[in-house]
Amino acid sequence: MVRARILGSGTSNGVPMLGHEYTAEFLANPKNHRTRACLLLEGPRGNLLVDCPPELRLQLTGAGVMELEAVLITHTHADHIMGMDDLRSLCIKTQRAIPVYAYPEYQSDIRRVFNYAFLDHPAGVWVPRFNLQDVPEALEIGGMCVQTFRVMHGPWPVVGLRVGDFAYLTDVKVVPPAAMERLAGVQTLVVDAVRLAPHPTHFNLDEALAFAARIGAARTYLTHLSHDFDHDATNAMLPEGVQLAYDGLEIEVSVGKPNMD
Repeated sequence: MVRARILGSGTSNGVPMLGHEYTAEFLANPKNHRTRACLLLEGPRGNLLVDCPPELRLQLTGAGVMELEAVLITHTHADHIMGMDDLRSLCIKTQRAIPVYAYPEYQSDIRRVFNYAFLDHPAGVWVPRFNLQDVPEALEIGGMCVQTFRVMHGPWPVVGLRVGDFAYLTDVKVVPPAAMERLAGVQTLVVDAVRLAPHPTHFNLDEALAFAARIGAARTYLTHLSHDFDHDATNAMLPEGVQLAYDGLEIEVSVGKPNMD
């Protein structure tokens, strides 16, 4: 069995956003409280974490996650990597560097931002340790086969992924033909829908809905959400089979033969 857990469903500011006033009714719904985007894939023999947002410690402790097999970084914008220091506790526990998969151009960003993680330190000084590796087209981990493909977030490449009949696309504006081929037959889609108004580097709601219709998944969850979306009110207006994701959403994944054509 494979389970996908949406640890964070919010856009880069999170929701509630700092400095913005909200109605009491909006804040009363816990599903309107969104930490930055993060996914956990739980396989029969281990976990894969997708991205490390600033709230990572709270996300993992809240979900009861005690260990990780590896981390996949979709891209190195701040809302997707600034929790990487929280991995130090797991490195102390296991006494090993944690495997981190990222595109080569993003590995240099990780080395720059977390340069101390790659330096020698005196005994008693604990830092996270990252074993940086290129993103393979198929990652065998935790008893799962995770297929990866490239989508575009404006000028920035982002890792999209698929496990069985489940696919996850955060921070996306363009899905190239090669990626569309990888999405054939997906039954559960989680996809970026950052806001109502058009955005230069993200799908907005209308674009996300049009993309979901092209994919034709039985279930689509919209993620990387701003405060434009009141959870219950928005869900009541969405097409059948489409709903907003929320922090803590759990999705059972059907794992059959992957689409490798």
